[in-house]
Amino acid sequence: MATSSDPAKPRSPLGLIFLTILIDMIGFGIVIPVLPVYAEGSRFGATPTQLSILVGIYSLLQLVFSPILGHLSDRIGRKPVLTVSILGTAIGFFVTGSANAYWMLLLGRIIDGISGGNIATGMACIADVTTKENRSKSMGLIGAAFGVGFMIGPALGGVLGKISPALPFFVAGGLALVNCALVAMNLPETLTPEAQERARHRASIGEVFSHGRSGLIFAILASQLASVTGFSIMTSLFALFCEKRFGYDIAHTGWILFYVGFLGVLMQGGVLRRLLKRPIEKQLAVIGAGVLAISMYFLPSTPPSLGMLLLVCAGISVGNSFVTPTLNGLASRSSDAHTQGRVLGLLASAGSLGRFVGPMIGFQLLRFDSNENYARTSFYASAAILVLALVCITMVSPGAATAPTPDAIPET
Repeated sequence: MATSSDPAKPRSPLGLIFLTILIDMIGFGIVIPVLPVYAEGSRFGATPTQLSILVGIYSLLQLVFSPILGHLSDRIGRKPVLTVSILGTAIGFFVTGSANAYWMLLLGRIIDGISGGNIATGMACIADVTTKENRSKSMGLIGAAFGVGFMIGPALGGVLGKISPALPFFVAGGLALVNCALVAMNLPETLTPEAQERARHRASIGEVFSHGRSGLIFAILASQLASVTGFSIMTSLFALFCEKRFGYDIAHTGWILFYVGFLGVLMQGGVLRRLLKRPIEKQLAVIGAGVLAISMYFLPSTPPSLGMLLLVCAGISVGNSFVTPTLNGLASRSSDAHTQGRVLGLLASAGSLGRFVGPMIGFQLLRFDSNENYARTSFYASAAILVLALVCITMVSPGAATAPTPDAIPET
């Protein structure tokens, strides 16, 4: 039996990394059905432009700070970066919950956005402790954490929001504090001293695109940008869409998002991991983008029926579940150990840019539709952008990365 002092069989930290990202995503998911409705209400009276800024500023700051945090984690280690950034997330949630004016809501989102690059560091932790062959399947853990967080968070936010509009933000802040304590006390440092030393000498942006990897990485980044932009149009408008088109309150919307997240867990935690025993990452990403685009096209014309809405949402969930982890895995496997944080930081930045651009597009296009056709133009634009994502994915050449094998993921 291996002990903690036996270097041959160290205990994998994948389970704790999964829990860390899960708690982070539950906190993030809590505010999804709450924030747009909360900010638009009588207390703040935010306009569509103010809403787009409020939703988008978080991701804009992630765009700036994800590569910075990723590069920093390559130099000083993953654990200190995760610990401090999660603490910042908690502070941001508490400021948002305490807000009595729009500028305070914005300040809370700014603090949270600066701290929000920690997902890239979490992905780098997984890359540190897995082989290249198993990396796409292990990145499915992040997809599963997103799915569970997207399942539990919105439902919890909807229930808490019925009690008090500010309560979801305080609960999310409390969860972030718990998360920070778990990381500080239990997460081992996953970056080896050798990789840290190499990063200090060679961690340049040019190194990321060297050794013939530039075409692959650019194609993956473009695919990520387009797919996240299209998907974020939906997520930013969904609560208001359900309220104005179906008459649902935030609790009902939260349960619908619970259903979307539940399907995502089934797909990424089970079906996708089995499918990725074969080297078909690109094909799965293409299928996912196609299903996502079709579902988004039909969303605004959904009849006033819960069953039909759930059917369309199922397509959205399945499509997104196929796209996200496959792109993450391809990006990770295209880099060396000492550039993992930088590469995944760039991927997170592409996602952050998409989550900034998406709401800006979506909210500005609302002016073309009445409440009866709320967000129709926005969702059509989303579908068109997702078709562009599909085209970008077809340009990815997975042969530049090591093909996955059916080896099992290290046990947690």
